[in-house]
Amino acid sequence: MTTKTYSSRITGLHTMTVAERLKTVADLVGLSDAAVAHLTDTATVVGEVADRMSENVIGTLGIPVGIATNLIIDGKERVVPLATEESSVVAAVCNAAKQCRGGGGISTSTSGPLMIAQVQLINVSDPENARFKILEHREEIKAICDECDPVLLKFGGGFRELEVRIIDSAQGPMVITHLIVNTGDAMGANAVNTMAEAVGPRIAEWTGGQVFLRILSNLADRRLARARGVWRAEDIGGPAVRDGILAAFHFADADPYRAATHNKGVMNGITAAVLATGNDTRAIESGAHAYAARTGRYRSMSKWEADADGNLVGVLELPMAVGLIGGATKIHPTARACLEILGVETADELARIVVAIGLAQNYAALKVLATTGVQKGHMSLHSKNIAIMAGAEGAEIEAVAARLVADSKVRVDHAEAVLAELRAKKG
Repeated sequence: MTTKTYSSRITGLHTMTVAERLKTVADLVGLSDAAVAHLTDTATVVGEVADRMSENVIGTLGIPVGIATNLIIDGKERVVPLATEESSVVAAVCNAAKQCRGGGGISTSTSGPLMIAQVQLINVSDPENARFKILEHREEIKAICDECDPVLLKFGGGFRELEVRIIDSAQGPMVITHLIVNTGDAMGANAVNTMAEAVGPRIAEWTGGQVFLRILSNLADRRLARARGVWRAEDIGGPAVRDGILAAFHFADADPYRAATHNKGVMNGITAAVLATGNDTRAIESGAHAYAARTGRYRSMSKWEADADGNLVGVLELPMAVGLIGGATKIHPTARACLEILGVETADELARIVVAIGLAQNYAALKVLATTGVQKGHMSLHSKNIAIMAGAEGAEIEAVAARLVADSKVRVDHAEAVLAELRAKKG
C-alpha cells in the first residue's frame, strides 16, 4: 500500500459540508473511488455483510467517522479516521496535535507483535514438579504450535517462548502455561487459541493434572505500543497551564476515582481509532485497564512531567493488539476505507498511530480540565445534539445551539423554548 505525501494541516475542515470534507480528505490521501463511493453512502453495511459478521442480525448501527488532522507521528504527517459519537473527541485530537507540532509531533515505538495464550492446569499435587516437566517439553510445544498455523510461520510468525507460572487460588495452586507467539500483522486471537487447545492435552499427559481453560490473554504486555510527545510551554499557554496539567496528572495517578475518568479520556481516542479500523475495542480496552493496574493499584495510563527546558512531556505505554488481517478489518467496507486513508502497511504501524491518538486525546482533556473546565467546550459541541433533540432542523440547529451556549443553558427544555421562539418570529 502506498500513500501520498501531504500536510495534515487542513484549514477550515470543520466548516465544510460532509461531501466537501470527504472530497478534501480523498484528494489529500488519494482515496480510491470505491472507498469514496462507500463513504458517500454514509458507510452503510449491506445486509449480507452484516449477517456474516454477527448472529440474528436485524440491522446495523451507524457511528460517525471523523478525521483528526494536524498530526505528526514519527515525523510523518497523518490524518486519522476516528469512529465516535462523542462530539468533542475529534476536535480535541486536532487541537492537541496542532499544539504539539512545535515540539516535533509525537514519537512512537513498539515491543513487537507477541501475544500470550494461557493453558490452565489444575488438580496437580506437585505443581513445582509439573512446571519443570512442561518446561522440559519446550521444543515439542513449539512444534505443536507452529504446526497449527503454517501460514503464520511462512510470514515470520509462530511460537517464540514458553513461560510456566504457579499461582495461588481459592481452589489451590494452579500451573499456568504461557505460549508466547509472534502473530505478525494479525491480532492473533484465533491463532493463539488454536495453539493453546492443541497443546493442552499434552500438558495433561505429561503432568497427570487436569487441563481446563485454554485461551489468549488480553493483557498483551508483550505487545506494547508507546507514544511520547513534547508540548512547548509557549504553545500551550505558558508555565501555569503546564503546571495545571501536571497537577491533574498527579491527581489521577494517586486516586483511582480520578484515574477511571482520566483513563476514559485516553480511551476516547484509542477506542475511536480501533473501532474505525475494524479492530476489537473490547480487547484493547480490557488490556489497557488491566495494564493500568499492573502495580496492584489502578493508576493513570499516561505519565506527564516537565523537561529541563520547561516543556510539558507526556508518555503513554499500553498493550496494543491490533491487526490488519482477519475479522472486521477485512470484511467491513468502512474499516477498509479507514485503513486506506491511514495508508498503513503493518499492524505495528497501526498500533503506533492508535497509541499516539490516545496520548493526544489525554493531553487535550487535561488541558481543558486545568484551564476552562470540561463543560465549556464539550457543551458547546453538544449543544447541536440538544437542538436536534428539541426538534430543530436545517439552519435552526445552528441558531438554537448558539443561543443555548450564549445562555449557558444546554438543556432540552431550554432548546424547545428557544426553538418555539424562533419559529414564532418567522410567523
